[in-house]
Amino acid sequence: MFSKSRINEPGPKQGEGDKTRTQDAPVQKPMNEFSPGATKPKPSASVLSSDLTVVGNLKTTGDIQVEGTVEGDIRAHLLTVGESATIRGEIVADDIVVNGRVIGRVRGLKVRLTSTARVEGDIIHKTIAIESGAHFEGSVQRQEDPLANGKPGGSTAAPASAPAPSATKPADV
Repeated sequence: MFSKSRINEPGPKQGEGDKTRTQDAPVQKPMNEFSPGATKPKPSASVLSSDLTVVGNLKTTGDIQVEGTVEGDIRAHLLTVGESATIRGEIVADDIVVNGRVIGRVRGLKVRLTSTARVEGDIIHKTIAIESGAHFEGSVQRQEDPLANGKPGGSTAAPASAPAPSATKPADV
């Protein structure tokens, strides 16, 4: 279970110990390889300040914190809607925290409406938390993977198109 220390070995074997030290150098290289990965910081969230109005869609694989106004769709990894923020459009993210106002569909794996949130639109989620005091008008639907659907409106378009041909058949008769 325990091995002898090289300090206690005879002289000629210490020369081999020098070879072992040379062999130890490659062991240190993997530790150095981990250092650059450990020093690589996670990028900070992009912040849209309260005096900023964006007209258009935003898409990132990173994090966004919105304090201003966005008129368009937002797709991100983590989206934080600040208390002073207003978003008019669909928001899609892995994690969504709403402190402000959202007018439009919300799709996320993890959705949280804080006590200052005001949401007018449907929420499609895997997990949801709604704090006391949050205002919400719309429907809530749980899906195992709400991001995989693309747009849930597309799935409702298929059943809507089914009655349309049946309406066409009576017109032909």
